[in-house]
Amino acid sequence: MTGTSGHPQAGNVQSLRLPGAMLLLGCGKMGGAMLRGWLARGVPGTQLFVVDTNPRDLDDVIAAGVTVVAGPADLPAGFTPAIVLLAIKPQFMDQALPDYRRFARPQTLFLSIAAGKTLAYLRQQLGDATIVRAMPNTPAAVGRGMSVIVRQPGVSQVQLELCAGLLSAVGEIAWVDDEDLINAVTAVSGGGPAYVFLLIECLAEAGREAGLPAELAMQLARSTVCGSGELARQSSESAEALRKAVMSPKGTTEQAIAVLTAPDGLQPLMTRAIAAATRRSREIAAG
Repeated sequence: MTGTSGHPQAGNVQSLRLPGAMLLLGCGKMGGAMLRGWLARGVPGTQLFVVDTNPRDLDDVIAAGVTVVAGPADLPAGFTPAIVLLAIKPQFMDQALPDYRRFARPQTLFLSIAAGKTLAYLRQQLGDATIVRAMPNTPAAVGRGMSVIVRQPGVSQVQLELCAGLLSAVGEIAWVDDEDLINAVTAVSGGGPAYVFLLIECLAEAGREAGLPAELAMQLARSTVCGSGELARQSSESAEALRKAVMSPKGTTEQAIAVLTAPDGLQPLMTRAIAAATRRSREIAAG
């Protein structure tokens, strides 16, 4: 079973209320994007606490009242968060999680956005904790992220709605019931931005080889991909319909599309790429 939310607009300030203090573990690009999204949605900075061993470029969030510390020992005495968001890199989980096991209790929600770390692994590390797993992607940094949340038994509807609110602050959300689907989600949307950036590189290089100056070719490629993405986001038409609307019979685009849709064209290549990424995601999850 899957489902989607609506299409939040970047900069759309919709109120977000937290049931208590929130602890963010890791404030890199993804964690930082989410933190700023929560502040933009009206969460008081005084409710937000960050642990990051090497915090950078956080003057704006500190000025908003957010507490930033270098380690769990620096948190206020008696601190008990209502929510703990795990945004640390997967390779540091084994070392970091034991310090936060003391916060594990049914009323404290742990939300993990770490790739490859399964719910079973998190339960083993955290014990009696309420845990939700999600997979966002890097366009969250500009409010255009895509996050998929694993819906599971034992997590209350209120807690699931809280997860949805936290993640929709930086983009769109969808739900899955089968955790194994997160491996394919990781392959498609988690890694998807890299594929799009590669498309920009390839399109620009093809333009350069067709005779365009390199700088102009890159400008054309970046602007075209970004504009087309926004058109697809705003349109109610399918991607296929939008593609066909660009093509004229026996025109230039039709010739290019014939190459891209050939038996050895883009679709089989992309299918193999996603299969490889999904396979690797399962290998990481299996340890």
